[in-house]
Amino acid sequence: MGHAFQDTIMDALTRFHRMRGFDTLCSQAPDHAGIATQMVVERQLNAAGQSRIELGRDAFVARVWQWKETSGGIIAKQMRRLGASVDWQRDVFTLDPAMSLKVTEVFVRLYEDGLIYRGKRLVNWDPILKTALSDLEVVADEESGSLWHLRYPLSEGPGYLVVATTRPETMLGDAAVAVHPDDERYRHLVGRKARLPLTERELPIIADTYVDPTFGSGCVKITPAHDFNDYELGQRHNLPLINIMTPDAALNDSVPRPIGVWIDSPREKRFSPIWTPWDSSNASNRISSPYRAAIAATRFSSRC
Repeated sequence: MGHAFQDTIMDALTRFHRMRGFDTLCSQAPDHAGIATQMVVERQLNAAGQSRIELGRDAFVARVWQWKETSGGIIAKQMRRLGASVDWQRDVFTLDPAMSLKVTEVFVRLYEDGLIYRGKRLVNWDPILKTALSDLEVVADEESGSLWHLRYPLSEGPGYLVVATTRPETMLGDAAVAVHPDDERYRHLVGRKARLPLTERELPIIADTYVDPTFGSGCVKITPAHDFNDYELGQRHNLPLINIMTPDAALNDSVPRPIGVWIDSPREKRFSPIWTPWDSSNASNRISSPYRAAIAATRFSSRC
């Protein structure tokens, strides 16, 4: 249905402009070798007891080509049945050497002209496929969870901030604690520092209008390396990007000790041991309440 819908529109536009005297070209592109293609081929490998990593890049690309010869022909036949007015001599695929060379050339040229640059940016990472995904390939499903209220003690003097979060598992990557600049409850604390529980890391207490003073305690933790909104806030306040995850979503060596002893824990249980020393600490405690939050997941396999 999708192919019929979009191909009909493109065909109609091509014919319309051709009849108006414009030079037109509608080139078939039956597949773009995107994440959907990778997912199909990986499922075939899994059924045969193999994996993309074990197979290696060259052999995996060869399998993608093999799949293209089968599936790509089906899509082309669909376009022919629709009567699409395309140039059938220009049959190209994303992995064609000539196409890959042109893509590389364009990116190199843009870089040399100063129009693009390389920097650290957040991506939607799939820990199963181990690849970055576009925003179009990610959906946010609302799930039942908890809103956690965690005590972050002040670095100097008595007292603490109660931080509200739906993502306590990213706390080990915290770079700051944020409040709204007009929130009178915390205005006097802006510019001071809080201590990340269970570690010796000091976090600046900053003010930003991104914070919703009516959400939870009105005080939120900022993890620039693991949340897109936090990333933007981190850029405004020059906060460090502290990545605490490996490509397969386990804890990495950036996790402070003693938490690091659980680096190799399974993904589903990797944070549960943290609560034991947390509960035994006199300076910190945790309180949770039911809450529904949007969880990002790929359209094809797993959570990001």
